[in-house]
Amino acid sequence: MPEGSEALADGEYDAIVMGTGLKECVLSGLLSVNGLKVLHVDRNNYYGADCASLNLTNLYAKFEAGEVPSYLGANRDYNVDLIPKLIMACGDLTKMLLHSKVTRYLEFKSIDGSYVYKGGKILKVPATPEEALKSSLMGLFEKRRFRKFLIYVDQYVPDKPDTHEGKDLTTMTMRELYTS
Repeated sequence: MPEGSEALADGEYDAIVMGTGLKECVLSGLLSVNGLKVLHVDRNNYYGADCASLNLTNLYAKFEAGEVPSYLGANRDYNVDLIPKLIMACGDLTKMLLHSKVTRYLEFKSIDGSYVYKGGKILKVPATPEEALKSSLMGLFEKRRFRKFLIYVDQYVPDKPDTHEGKDLTTMTMRELYTS
């Protein structure tokens, strides 16, 4: 062992996983659930690799932006996703995360809103028909199409064909749905 370093636990592992991105965490979780002894390490002082959610201190440090301005408030009030992640609540990924027990290290939260950075401004991604019509992210025709799409999604009930408007979502692509 190199001088100045110290052994972690007993130093014997079945697998060593480097990085704490989602795929590394899932892999590590699956290996350990199956009885393997896993060492999971990351070069950063936060979890998540390029998909991390950073507090203000880590965000400013990552982008070498200096000290966090005090007027921004408490560090714990912020969690900025480097890459926003949405997971379907009933999807296969959620089941795999639960099975691997990776969820011990994740926090699930209903999103309050999504925002994008465009043209030097932070803009809200529209989530209601009213917001779609007011958004500067889209042109007039896109706004109307997106409003129509949001209304359709809101009124859609899987067990009630009268809400499907003649559309078969099991065979349509999203492009076909959005442009219909």
